[in-house]
Amino acid sequence: MIPSKIKNEIKAVGLTTLYFAAWFCLMVVLKTLVLAEYRIEFQGLSIALFGALVIAKVVLVLEHVPLSAWMRDRPALAHVLVRTALYALGVFIVVLVEKAFEGRHEYGGFIPSLIQSFQDRNIHHVWATTISVTFALLGFNVLFVIRRHLGKGGLSRIFLSPLAEETK
Repeated sequence: MIPSKIKNEIKAVGLTTLYFAAWFCLMVVLKTLVLAEYRIEFQGLSIALFGALVIAKVVLVLEHVPLSAWMRDRPALAHVLVRTALYALGVFIVVLVEKAFEGRHEYGGFIPSLIQSFQDRNIHHVWATTISVTFALLGFNVLFVIRRHLGKGGLSRIFLSPLAEETK
């Protein structure tokens, strides 16, 4: 029998991965459609799914890191915006380092490749990826705050129950 804590962790990682997988697969579909116009094939589904798993685990770990004592008395919106900004900065750095790592042989090392990343067309890919993932993170952080406010199972109750009649 699997202990309850492990079962909850698997469920959290699974649901979070599913959320990010949906976003990242949408990004792959949009990229594929745009590139198809230029007759360029793109296949990034496996990378998107792996990326969803990685970012899901990172975000779940970072959920347990308190921002600061200063943030304790701030509204939930501040938490959402600060966490999203910090995560977006992390995404930007990781994508930039990835591009620099990919081009290190072409530009004679990691640092020249990193500098070149700001000067060539790869920076557009870095920004597009960062912006897309930032919106996924924003959505996740909003859902996190709503889930915490509603309590365990509250989000599920809202979306899996029939829509309440509008009161006048």
